[in-house]
Amino acid sequence: MDRSEIALVTGGSRGIGKAAAAALAERGFWVVIVGRHRERVEEAVAELVAPGREVVGHACDVGDAASVARLGSDIADLGPIDVLVNAAGVMSERMSKTLRTTPDEWRRVLDVNLLGPVHTIGRFVPEMVDRRRGRVINVSACVGRFTGPGLAGGLAPYRVSKTALNGLTRNLAAETGFGRRGLLVDAMCPAHCRTDMGGPDAPRSAEEGADTIVWLATRSRDGAETGLLWEDRQPIPW
Repeated sequence: MDRSEIALVTGGSRGIGKAAAAALAERGFWVVIVGRHRERVEEAVAELVAPGREVVGHACDVGDAASVARLGSDIADLGPIDVLVNAAGVMSERMSKTLRTTPDEWRRVLDVNLLGPVHTIGRFVPEMVDRRRGRVINVSACVGRFTGPGLAGGLAPYRVSKTALNGLTRNLAAETGFGRRGLLVDAMCPAHCRTDMGGPDAPRSAEEGADTIVWLATRSRDGAETGLLWEDRQPIPW
């Protein structure tokens, strides 16, 4: 891996995104941490910067297309993004079933969980396509699957947003030739992790949840399967 490769991690100021950012910086990536709150971004950068690590941070509301466009302009001098990790996410209200959820709640969750990746992909992936080189890693959730624990009712905006993110992933992978044009596009399930969203009693650490992100960002391109949903470095059914 060329040390000059740049990884942009949304939701990188805390939780799984922060754990992924730290691991990628340790592996020689120049990491751009993106988060909504400037203070949290600055705190995360201060914590992760160390000798041999290149980490910068930018505040951005990924659910707002204009904010993402400004982010692109602000970091243009760094060069093109090699790895885009869409880890920003919000949970829906606990009792937000389909028939008990307000339009504002749908909008709040979908703006971040679905439109956030739509905006960042639209801004940074065209350069990857032009260069025939890049990786997109969308952080999904097993509750968004059509199989296993997915779509079992409740938390409707969150579950549906992750199902839609899975669809976005697969569709983009198909549009870019499933890796034949140099772009690897995948989604992953981190499982239940000890984060602000997952709570303190979750069985996995944020670092364990981020492991598959880091693997997808660093695996060999030669013969790599892509356009898949991954968990613990293994493909799982959508």
